[in-house]
Amino acid sequence: MTNFVHLHRGSAPLIVAMPHTGTGLAGLDAQFVSPWLARRDADWHIEKLYAFAADVGATIVRTTISRSVIDVNRDPSGASLYPGQATTELCPTTTFDGEPLYTGNAPDAAEIARRRAAWFDPYHAVLAAEIARLRAAHPRIVLYDAHSIRGHIPRLFDGDLPQYNIGTNDGATCDPALAAAVSAACTADQVLNGRFKGGWTTRHYAAPAEGVHAIQMELAIRGYAPEPAVPDEHNWPPAFDPAYAAPLSATLRNVINACLDFAS
Repeated sequence: MTNFVHLHRGSAPLIVAMPHTGTGLAGLDAQFVSPWLARRDADWHIEKLYAFAADVGATIVRTTISRSVIDVNRDPSGASLYPGQATTELCPTTTFDGEPLYTGNAPDAAEIARRRAAWFDPYHAVLAAEIARLRAAHPRIVLYDAHSIRGHIPRLFDGDLPQYNIGTNDGATCDPALAAAVSAACTADQVLNGRFKGGWTTRHYAAPAEGVHAIQMELAIRGYAPEPAVPDEHNWPPAFDPAYAAPLSATLRNVINACLDFAS
């Protein structure tokens, strides 16, 4: 096991993947404009929100490497997941807001290949092995890709993002019954296949006809942590307060239970 991939192995037909919880900069701190900027777009506190999933038998896979070093939820070929829309690359050169991440030259092809071999490939080797293990034990499984993002990023989307953003790549990555069950478990402040339809993880591993149903959940951070109007080094990231997050946490328990019910 690699030391930057954290694996909790369960026996239920559910994997919760967390590709963006990492804040480690792999010794590249000096190359970035600032370590804070390089960490700002992490999916903050997701591992705490979904910690309960281990108690219901889910397998949890997450990485501690920052998405600014390499984004393990992007197409390794470099192809955009959202052609024509603003997004970030396999090795991002800008933040979500479009600010440069590097003080000098961005990673070249050789450096991108090095980072892929060091972090992208090992993360997906673990994830693929867990999918195979659980699929061998169950007729069908759910791969639930867990994310969060600031709810107001004009470069990426207009207005405020819905609280719950469910992605199935326009219905291609799972049975419609799973999407319907997850939607029913959420509050009304939701959208299915809106701005976020599911990243590379969801699209790459999905094989509904073969019993692997993949779905992405992108949460607006405001539902579990206070989001300042202008994040800066003094107010971001917000601290995790279980009491503040309790209402959303209760909804996520219903969501995870809906995934388990579908798979079972």
